[in-house]
Amino acid sequence: MINLVKEKNPMPEQDPMVRNKNFKEVSTGYTADMAINEAMRCLQCRKKPCTGGCPVRVRIPEFIARIAAGEFEEAYQVISTTSSLPAICGRVCPQENQCEGRCVQGLKGEPVAIGRLERFAADWHREHGSGEAAAQADSNGRKVAVVGSGPAGLACAGDLIAKGYGVTVYESLHKEGGVLAYGIPEFRLPKDIVSSEVSALKDRGVCFINNAVVGMSMTVDELFEDGFEAVFVGTGAGLPQFMNIPGENLLGVYSANEYLTRINLMKAYKPEYDTPIQISRKVAVIGGGNVAMDAARCAKRMGAEEVHIVYRRSMEEIPARQEEIHHAIEEGIHFQLLTNPVAIRGTEKGYVCGLECVEMELGEPDASGRRRPVEKKDSNFVLEVDAVIMAIGTRLNKLILETTENLSANSRGGIGAEEETGATSCPGVFAGGDAVTGAATVILAMGAGKNAADSIDRYLEKRV
Repeated sequence: MINLVKEKNPMPEQDPMVRNKNFKEVSTGYTADMAINEAMRCLQCRKKPCTGGCPVRVRIPEFIARIAAGEFEEAYQVISTTSSLPAICGRVCPQENQCEGRCVQGLKGEPVAIGRLERFAADWHREHGSGEAAAQADSNGRKVAVVGSGPAGLACAGDLIAKGYGVTVYESLHKEGGVLAYGIPEFRLPKDIVSSEVSALKDRGVCFINNAVVGMSMTVDELFEDGFEAVFVGTGAGLPQFMNIPGENLLGVYSANEYLTRINLMKAYKPEYDTPIQISRKVAVIGGGNVAMDAARCAKRMGAEEVHIVYRRSMEEIPARQEEIHHAIEEGIHFQLLTNPVAIRGTEKGYVCGLECVEMELGEPDASGRRRPVEKKDSNFVLEVDAVIMAIGTRLNKLILETTENLSANSRGGIGAEEETGATSCPGVFAGGDAVTGAATVILAMGAGKNAADSIDRYLEKRV
């Protein structure tokens, strides 16, 4: 029987004033009864618009029907036919703009909580599954190298191993997961879940080589010389960007990448880890995306009394997920909207002591479709802070571009690759995810990795 309630089952969460002092996961997940109740809101539409909104084409109505029937392991198995990272996607995908954005239930109420149900099924499998590795495909005797173990690389590796290829993933850091490991905080994505998803790929036969910087330790050409017949580059976009305003060299100025890496990957929030990080009293985070929300909420948990998001447009244009903004406000993060920094002020000893800003107003829409921010004359003011975190985007490390002959860049400064296939200007080299598009979402990167796996398969079949 269909559940006609128009609102989603609410997600249990830690109290905001408790969770803003710890790094435990904010949302604690549906119980089995909640999941069944929510699954029964699905109308089982014949045309499946929700699946059309998913970059990896998860068979959404099918897995939800399994949950409604109480067949939780079966639900996970349905998801895993198309997604290598369901526990991760269920937590960090922007479902409101993808699958849930197309849910028919959303026309007259709230859409079905597809992401929460995906998370439930994946967590159920992790806690109650048999632990047996999935059946491995017969080897076809051919090898493919994947560079980068973020979402694009993991998705590509998972699909290639399922097609019978020998897959080796090269990771520059000591830990697999890419941005999933260093960029997303524990309270949004526990790292044991990332490790679990990586372990599942290892059980299926994927080989991981860490601390290997392709383009420095070895070149793409040397990978071909070692017998790999194709290479997928999914290295992400990990280099930080700054505003080029006075004072960015002061002590207490971080890029969000550095700040989050010290906290997430190097566990700076755990006293038993000797990871250097400045404990600040008042922090300004520049930017309005999910990374800015993550950095601000981390700063609060690290002990800051005041944390300010400084964003040059209004709340209507802010790019972060509404859920993350909502959580940030609940946890006491202040929003300085229509505000733009023009300089960082420092003490005589070189430490940050303030952020000089100007007030902004909105003009006509720019190329991005958002209204262009315009500075108000003589509106300068100083925000008293002792740390500034820049979260205004990232760009590609060009090491592979510079060391791979015939590999071309695109107009965004990333690796030039066909959108549908991931094929680059260099025969046998494919690319996808943030390395091509610039910083985007986990699920879009996974979609690019999966498309590239299909393309690599077709490319190598022709070379037999």
